[in-house]
Amino acid sequence: MNLLNQVKRIKSVVYVFSLMAFLFSAVVNAQNVELEKSIAEHRKGEIVVKAKKGAKVSIEQQKHEFWFGCAISDGIFNGRASEADIKMYKEKFLENFNSAVTENAVKWPGMERRKGEVDYSLVDAMLEWTDENEMPLRAHNLFWGIEQFIQPWVKELSDDELEETLQNRAETVTARYKGRFTEYDLNNEMIHGNYYEERLGPDITKKMAQWAHNGDPGIKLYLNDYDILTGNKLNEYMAHIRLILAQGVKIDGIGVQGHLHAESFDRDELKRSLDSIALFNLPIKITEFNMPGQRSEYYQNRDLKLTPEEEKQKAANLVDYYKICFAHPAVDGILMWGFWEGANWIPQSSLYKRDWTPTPAADAYQNLIFSEWWTSESGKTDRKGELSVPAFFGTYKVTVDGETREVDLKKDDGRVVVEF
Repeated sequence: MNLLNQVKRIKSVVYVFSLMAFLFSAVVNAQNVELEKSIAEHRKGEIVVKAKKGAKVSIEQQKHEFWFGCAISDGIFNGRASEADIKMYKEKFLENFNSAVTENAVKWPGMERRKGEVDYSLVDAMLEWTDENEMPLRAHNLFWGIEQFIQPWVKELSDDELEETLQNRAETVTARYKGRFTEYDLNNEMIHGNYYEERLGPDITKKMAQWAHNGDPGIKLYLNDYDILTGNKLNEYMAHIRLILAQGVKIDGIGVQGHLHAESFDRDELKRSLDSIALFNLPIKITEFNMPGQRSEYYQNRDLKLTPEEEKQKAANLVDYYKICFAHPAVDGILMWGFWEGANWIPQSSLYKRDWTPTPAADAYQNLIFSEWWTSESGKTDRKGELSVPAFFGTYKVTVDGETREVDLKKDDGRVVVEF
């Protein structure tokens, strides 16, 4: 009898766990359906081809309008990496990404370690390469007010000298690279430290923006901060953005870093945080993404290796993160903060091992960007001489009976008509 009761209890427990698993699976499936619906609604438009009746048409996507980007490592352009790694790095970068951000090259301490000795060579080399490959590049960053990242000579200046030096830095850099950087992070991580405001008062951010526009009137300026998408600093960032906008600072977009989670991340919190920031009606970019992130055990121990199962889970987490961001209408792009173990501040978050072997995350990423979210269609025009195809926003080659044209399907337009 005791044995029979034990069997019944075991069956009861198994039933409960099975029911919980079923309910969890149902919730996940419902969330995935919503994400796919949102992606179709917000990331696709229509390509209409007009030609003679029955013409053979092929529509091949060349690149996304959405930014799938990555940080560019200094070591690839400062001569420290081997020729083999430089070649492979550039090749894999172009294979995987359509946009980029400077990791450290634009930061003031690197450009001007000693007063008056400004080194533009690294930035020039990066821009030459991105220009050559028609890749948009964002500048990170014009200023960074966290005290530990400010050069000692800057802190030694008087208040008047400091303001004059800040103005010179803003105007000189933006004028030199006028029209070449797609956007700049104006003053990095202000909610975590703002030395310049402490020294010069609350209007210094507005002055920084004005000086940047003096150098390049067409410049686009972003805020950028961390621990936002975890929800931990969301309210603080929201209040900060309201204050900046109330001061009349010309801000063109909101940057939120994507590496303050641990081995995984909170899906609901990511969505909630993006929804909250979207209320400002400004473009959002996830500016610095790693998976696993800064709160994982790997950040403290760079020599730890992921097991094969952990590599698979990392790939699954990356896919989920990208889907949530890509599905959100306010997000314009997501940029990794490193993709190769040889040049990544959290090596375990890389797509490629040190020897350039791809990880499961590389395969998952490429399948997502270049297969699941990629348009490649063929067909024939109808009796009216038209063929309509739903397509992801981006650049396309449209071929009709051997004649090819390149067209851009833009999110702002929603539709493009190609006549042959």
